[in-house]
Amino acid sequence: MENEIAEDKNEVSTLSKKSAQPDKKQKFIQETKSLSLILFLILIFRSVFFEPFRIPSGSMIPTLMIGDFILVNKFAYGFKVPFSDFFSDPIYLFGKSNPKRGDVVVFKYPQDKSINYIKRVVAIEGDTIEIKDKILYVNDIAVNMDEITETEKGKEVILDMDEKFKGYNLKIYNTSNGDAKHVIQQDADNYYKTNYERRSVPKGNFFVMGDNRDFSYDSRFWGFVPHELIKGRALFVWFSMIIPLEDHPFKFRPWRIGTLIK
Repeated sequence: MENEIAEDKNEVSTLSKKSAQPDKKQKFIQETKSLSLILFLILIFRSVFFEPFRIPSGSMIPTLMIGDFILVNKFAYGFKVPFSDFFSDPIYLFGKSNPKRGDVVVFKYPQDKSINYIKRVVAIEGDTIEIKDKILYVNDIAVNMDEITETEKGKEVILDMDEKFKGYNLKIYNTSNGDAKHVIQQDADNYYKTNYERRSVPKGNFFVMGDNRDFSYDSRFWGFVPHELIKGRALFVWFSMIIPLEDHPFKFRPWRIGTLIK
């Protein structure tokens, strides 16, 4: 009798092991499906709604610093079919609109669409654009520029400036272009690209410039940005830290977290 009971126990143990194997396999499949769905939803979210980017250069100083991590509104200029802009021009479902003067936008570099750039829109389709002695003219009207002295915000900006720019003779200005008000800086000793011949912005295109005017590779050099290359509008800084690589020392700027991009 004892032997028979022992045999029954072995039988039950064998059956439980066999039933446990498909249970583990089924659980693994379910977890894989769940993770795949979550990843897919995250990719859709990044493609359609919001996407994070890191600022690697100083072309948008003083608005954006090297090492800023920003969030970009991907549906600011229209709701797109998910992933439609990965390999071709985006397909808009509804709400397609144009950036406004003063918007800070992330876009695909027209000469190499695998590279993302961030600049400020200074002229929209139908505008005329001209630069004379570093003064920007939109529709033949000079964009207002008021210098910020070191005793005001200029001192704050200089203190937070990346080391590589502190040696230049920088002038910082409050500027307004239509309804947009923001800050730019120029190197008073730099006379390269001080003029830009008057021309009109074609339909569906935009003229962009960096706020760090003398250290920005922008529309003055390579032309206009078509609407279909614009990925979205920059919203705010959600983190700011420089990783100590090459000539950039480590820097952590917690005070920049939450800064709105104007």
